[in-house]
Amino acid sequence: MPSTLKVLAITSSALGDASASNKLVNDTVEQLKSRNADLQLTVRDLGAGQVPHLDLDGATAIRGGEPANAAQAAAQKLSDELIAEVKAADVLVIGAPMYNFGIPSTLKSWFDYVLRAGVTFRYTEAGPEGLMTGKRAIVVATRGGLYSEGPAKPMDSQEPHLRTMLGFIGVTDVTFVYAEKLAFGPEAREASIGEAERKLEELVAA
Repeated sequence: MPSTLKVLAITSSALGDASASNKLVNDTVEQLKSRNADLQLTVRDLGAGQVPHLDLDGATAIRGGEPANAAQAAAQKLSDELIAEVKAADVLVIGAPMYNFGIPSTLKSWFDYVLRAGVTFRYTEAGPEGLMTGKRAIVVATRGGLYSEGPAKPMDSQEPHLRTMLGFIGVTDVTFVYAEKLAFGPEAREASIGEAERKLEELVAA
């Protein structure tokens, strides 16, 4: 890892302090801090409404060109800021709870502002090429049920969607850590979060 580790921590839960994914993202950041005295941290709390969903002005602005009005200028400025945070980061720590078999719409909105042709990826004769290479992503995926194996596995669109979007911008070193069965009662929840914490500690220490 570089001498000054730059970390972008992204949380997306709507549950605030009650969120398992937010807790695990914070735990991961603390583990990284304990091993990197000069760590530089940027935090995006998408559950707090820091990134709006795309509308006509937002979708128009991120396609490039000169903004036609103040709303488009604001959307383009936000996109530029989010992309600059990704570009500066060595490690992305992403909290991704599963909502109805997929990721929160707030996290999808973040990707909508970050995936920009000619900026974070480009089209070549060989196909799309990601431009945000050389980064590592740790994704904390929380689920109420069990989707990593068993009969519900085909219902999981969370991991493949995130891998696709991250890979599209060139982030291919991606590790998923799961906390599952969180809705199976207090004991199952506590055990699953504890196991995820152990795996995250091992991952950071490796």
